[in-house]
Amino acid sequence: MKKLFLLPLAALLIAPVTAAAPAADSDLTKPIRQFIDGFNTGDTKSAYAAYVQGDVSIIDEFAPHLWVGPKAPQLWAADYDKHAKASGVSDGSVKYGAPTRREIDGARAYVIIPTVYAYREKGARTAEEGEMTFVLSKGKAGWKIKAWTWSGVKPHPAG
Repeated sequence: MKKLFLLPLAALLIAPVTAAAPAADSDLTKPIRQFIDGFNTGDTKSAYAAYVQGDVSIIDEFAPHLWVGPKAPQLWAADYDKHAKASGVSDGSVKYGAPTRREIDGARAYVIIPTVYAYREKGARTAEEGEMTFVLSKGKAGWKIKAWTWSGVKPHPAG
């Protein structure tokens, strides 16, 4: 009898937390989706608006690998374009999934999302599975990207 009472009680206590999680995730991942969707569609204005004002840090697989400062997103984008032209990369897009890890500590958050970067390299379909890790800051305008890094496998033919 005791178990029959505790089971529904436990379900009632857990349900509000589960129901609240998607809204919290939505707020937390909004700038991440905004940045990646902006990259995918070429909407740089929207992509840049996903970042904090002030210093930003970006780590990525192509040289110079590290961009830091208030113009880091713009510098990264310019170097991405240079790298893409030099290596014959076109049609780049990032598919992403739901966060696999979220850590929120007041006005800072750490979020990992699974990704697949798909593109053409000299006409050949190419893919890289990986993860993007973000550090976000919360201010008056909500969550914004403070830093991110890409970690992935070596490029390979898309299957």
